[in-house]
Amino acid sequence: MTHLELTQVAIEFPTPKGAFKALENVNLKIQKGEFVSLIGHSGCGKSTVLNIVAGLYKATTGGVILDGREVDEPGPERAVVFQNHSLLPWLTAYQNVELAVKTLFKGKKTKAEIKEWIEHNLTLVHMDHAMHKRPDEISGGMKQRVGIARALAMQPKVLLMDEPFGALDALTRAHLQDSVMEIHAHLGNTVIMITHDVDEAVLLSDRIVMMTNGPAATIGEILQVNLPRPRDRLVLAEDPHYNHCRGEVLKFLYERQRRPGEAATATKKPDAVVTPLPERPQLRIVA
Repeated sequence: MTHLELTQVAIEFPTPKGAFKALENVNLKIQKGEFVSLIGHSGCGKSTVLNIVAGLYKATTGGVILDGREVDEPGPERAVVFQNHSLLPWLTAYQNVELAVKTLFKGKKTKAEIKEWIEHNLTLVHMDHAMHKRPDEISGGMKQRVGIARALAMQPKVLLMDEPFGALDALTRAHLQDSVMEIHAHLGNTVIMITHDVDEAVLLSDRIVMMTNGPAATIGEILQVNLPRPRDRLVLAEDPHYNHCRGEVLKFLYERQRRPGEAATATKKPDAVVTPLPERPQLRIVA
């Protein structure tokens, strides 16, 4: 049986000029334990899809079914990790996770079990060494690890990630990607992730869902990534199927979903492609 299903999902938002249709006819079936990435240009409705699955938005038409039950409000079985870690700055890493755990498991777990569960999830994201530090005492990547630990501590059926590594430097991003692959292999949880990074999508995903441009955005194509796990980014760099998948996503973004107004010969890269480093300024000698 399908674990999570979006059927004929559409949503409109009121504006001074009338209703704005952000999504139309979105249909997607996700199996338990699957890692699915959503990719597309800015404004294509990726976050809107995620928010509907999270229960933060209610679809105008259509709906979402999780394990046979309709999703119509937020719930702990769907945990969200945002680009901003959203940690409470006056609490330690341990206390930030504890807040979520106590809210969900109060009366269901003993104090000892709660402590063990918090430490287990912080260890899972390699943050056990800094669990008693506040957010201002740890790096951006470490904060995001705590955010992931907090989400996992809720034991969600579906982990929703909205560009979770977007604000991080390349090296930290790579380390966190490896951690997420490790966690996914260990827990076998269902993950839906939004990303603008093509390489990230291919590295992490079982399927990549490519969104068309808005308004009335929908699913344009779905790409199956048939790469064995565990995955090694260095090995995959020379893998023909990895490069084929990467090329198919780029082709969709460059050619089939070029932004309106861009000429056919334009060289502008879509959001999903890493922006090149600026050219080194020329040395100017003044006599």
